[in-house]
Amino acid sequence: MSGRCAIFIDGGYMEKILKDLGEPQIDYNKMVESLSIGHDLLRVYYYNCLPYQPNAPTAEDSRRFANKQRFFQFLNSNDYMTVREGKLEKRGTDADGRGIFVQKRVDVYLATDLVMLSTKRTITDAIMFAGDSDFIPAIEVAKAEGVIVQLLSVKLTPTPIKARPHNELVQCVDKHRILEQDELLAWQRLE
Repeated sequence: MSGRCAIFIDGGYMEKILKDLGEPQIDYNKMVESLSIGHDLLRVYYYNCLPYQPNAPTAEDSRRFANKQRFFQFLNSNDYMTVREGKLEKRGTDADGRGIFVQKRVDVYLATDLVMLSTKRTITDAIMFAGDSDFIPAIEVAKAEGVIVQLLSVKLTPTPIKARPHNELVQCVDKHRILEQDELLAWQRLE
C-alpha cells in the first residue's frame, strides 16, 4: 500500500458528466474499489445539494426531491461513504423565466475536509472528481502538507465546457488522470 487516501466527489460535477453520457447509474462501490487500488481507503466524501423545494411544490418537485434524498441515504449506507449536503438557493429568474439556482456550502465542505485531513496528516493521497478552480487554495494547502492530489476527469467526445475541469485546477494538482468513457461506464450498476 502506498498510503491512506480519501476520495472527494463533487456531485454536481459528476452529474454533469453522467448527463453527457446518457445518465448511467454508477455503482459507487465499484468505482471506489477501482480508484483506491494500492491505497488504504479512509473515506469517500460526496458533496451535493437536494433539489430546490418551492413553498408549494408540484408533484414533480416532490418526486425529484424524494429521489435525491433516497440516493443520498443509499450513498450514506455504503461502507466508508459520507454525504455532505449543501443547500440549493434560488437567486431569481433568467430572461426565459426559469429559476437561477446556486449551490451553497458544497465547495466549502470539500475544501474544509481536504485541508483538515491534510493538516492532521490523516491522508497521504487525495483523489478528486471536481472541475472548479475554487478548490485551488485547499489543494495548495494539501500539497504543502505532503498530500499527493490526483484530479479525475472523463474524456467526452466532444467535451462540453461544463464537464471540463478548469485549466488552472489541472495545473495545480500533482496528477490529472483522464478516464476514457468506457472506464467510467465499467462502474455502471448492473440490475
